[in-house]
Amino acid sequence: LLGRRQFVLDVIHPGMANVSKKDLATKLASMYKVHDSQCIQLFGFKTAFGGGRSTGFGLIYENLDKMKKFEPKYRLKRAGLGAEKAGAGRRSKKDTKNRRKKVRGKEKTKAAGGKK
Repeated sequence: LLGRRQFVLDVIHPGMANVSKKDLATKLASMYKVHDSQCIQLFGFKTAFGGGRSTGFGLIYENLDKMKKFEPKYRLKRAGLGAEKAGAGRRSKKDTKNRRKKVRGKEKTKAAGGKK
């Protein structure tokens, strides 16, 4: 339905602080014969008290199109697939609005775009 397999991932890593998600993704890609390790999304890892063991969640999508369709934007951005935000930031929008309030008539358009 969502074009993915999901699972809880238990990692045992004695002597290491943690295992990187990239290493885990490549290992899972070879285990489950996934053609592209970018289709694997790993998140929510918690290290057990005392270390040596971590538990997290994983999703393996059938292809990148399904992943882009169903994954939340923040996780796509984390994986390097999300689009950058366009347009002015919150602060600059507020500044232009307040500059516009100080002038009357035709100057409003100048205040909005012209001066910074």
